[in-house]
Formats: sequence, C-alpha cells, structure tokens
Amino acid sequence: MTMLIDITLKITPKMTADAQDNEKITLSGHLGTHFDVMDKEFPLEYTARQGIVLDVSSVKARDITLSDVDMEGVSADMFVAFYTGFSEREVYGTKSYFADHPQLSPELIEALVQKGVSLIGVDFAGIRRGKEHIPADQYCADRGVFVIENLCNLKAVLDAGGRFTARTCPMNFSEMTGLPCRVIAEI
Repeated sequence: MTMLIDITLKITPKMTADAQDNEKITLSGHLGTHFDVMDKEFPLEYTARQGIVLDVSSVKARDITLSDVDMEGVSADMFVAFYTGFSEREVYGTKSYFADHPQLSPELIEALVQKGVSLIGVDFAGIRRGKEHIPADQYCADRGVFVIENLCNLKAVLDAGGRFTARTCPMNFSEMTGLPCRVIAEI
C-alpha cells in the first residue's frame, strides 16, 4: 500500500507577512518550500526522484558535516533530505528562522555534488547562512544540483523507513532565482 506524506511547508497569511518583514527575497519566489534554481532551468526529469532522509537532528551548535551522515545510501540522481527538526522548533518567517538555522558544511555540500545527487532538501532556510547562502546555492545549481528549502514532516518519512520517491512540482515561473514548489514523499 502506498503512503503519501506532504513535506511542503503550509504557509499562512501571517507567516507570509512575517517572512516578508524579515527576508525581502521571499517576494521573488522564495516563500515557503521552494527551489533555489538560480539562473538555471529546472529539469522536468527531476520531478520524480528516489529519495532518502538523513537524520541529523542530534547535531547542535555547529555545521552538519560529512562525518554526521552515512553516505552509503546516497547515489546519483537522488533527492537527499536532511532532517534537523528545525522547522518543528522554530516558526517560519521569524528573524531567527532565517538567521539562526542549521547549515551543511562545505565538505558535505561538495560530497553531495560529487555523488551527483539531483536535489538537496532541508527543513530550514538554506544550506548555508548569511553571505554564504547565495554562493552555495549557485555552486550547486551550476553543477545540476538544486536546493529545496523549508521542508517539513521529514520525521514522518524517517519513521516510515526514510526512503521514498520524491514527487516535486515547481511553479513554471521564469527569470526568478526561486521557484515555489510542492513536494510529496511517496512511500
């Protein structure tokens, strides 16, 4: 029997207003769950990918590193999601949501790129913070890897075994750095 879990953050009008007050880029395609597509075109074949959720919820007050994850189950063309629990603890749209979120280490990002994954998904606001956010997204996009930010319900996917088929449907916007999307985990 197939189980479907929506791992897309549900956005309310209040969350929208708070996000726009604290992160101006949300006005240009970066609201809620979205791809940082940068200056690239999202390949339609990426709408269905085998996925895995890596539990890094025990990592606190430092970057998530390569030594924190088992890369054995990660292969080319996958959707690799990182469960930190951050989106469960912090309300989307607040200043701290955008400024104090976890981040992946540069070595972990590089290892994912070298594996040839298609998508990196996180339950927080970006794989890097501050001035490193955009360059990290661009580095990935230039290598055919897209970052999906602000996922939720990854714990439910973990509890169901952590492996899934990701069904990802981005909006068909043009000339934007972000594409809002809906992501469904099919187990």
